[in-house]
Amino acid sequence: MVEAMQDAGVVVTGAGGGIGAALARRFAAAGARVVVNDLDAVKAAAVAEEIGGIAVPGDASAIVADARDALGGTVDVYCANAGLPSGGSEAAPARVWELAWDVNVMAHVRAAEELLPAWLERGSGRFVSTVSAAGLLTMIGAAPYSVTKHGAYAFAEWLSLTYHHRGLKVHAICPQGVRTDMLAGTGSAGDLVLLPTAIEPEAVADALFAGIEEDRFLILPHPEVAEYYRARAADPERWLTNMNHIQQKWEADGR
Repeated sequence: MVEAMQDAGVVVTGAGGGIGAALARRFAAAGARVVVNDLDAVKAAAVAEEIGGIAVPGDASAIVADARDALGGTVDVYCANAGLPSGGSEAAPARVWELAWDVNVMAHVRAAEELLPAWLERGSGRFVSTVSAAGLLTMIGAAPYSVTKHGAYAFAEWLSLTYHHRGLKVHAICPQGVRTDMLAGTGSAGDLVLLPTAIEPEAVADALFAGIEEDRFLILPHPEVAEYYRARAADPERWLTNMNHIQQKWEADGR
């Protein structure tokens, strides 16, 4: 698989730090030519310089054409990694919901719309979606994030079932807590649910490469998420009751 990445054109959005930077480093180490995208141009440039990549800063929803040009006309792997950790309830401001939907879901849709014609014509392409365990399960205190990550997972799933026979490979990465600035911003809910089992971003990159090697759609850097996902599907009433107990604990601890 490492040989397959040699000289591949790879785009990683939200790669100025955290999981995105770890993915960019891992692809570069495998010999890929990597475009590093981030809203923060300084961070994008720093990671690109470190790995010998190309910085293409800007909104992840609108950089496919520039990234393709930077790679000489061909994107082989697109990592839709940029995301917003939007917290709040149903009462979160409309703008919070809109931004979460735009970044966590529609940026993936727009990228796929740009990439798929060339991929389907040549019969190959790889779309990597950084979702979250929240997209399989949920997350207390973060309705916009949970709902839109469910959407991101559903879109990745749809891409796979629709185009797999035409050469498209899709991977949905669904970690729980990862030691990044995003985790630090989740506050007491993250401290309760995510921090105890948090892993380093490099472990997420390792899990992705193992999943690519095994041609797996669902990438679970925290293996226990598979059991939680099975429990949710097998007995949703019990699963919701257990999650509500966590919610009550969070409230009792003062949120």
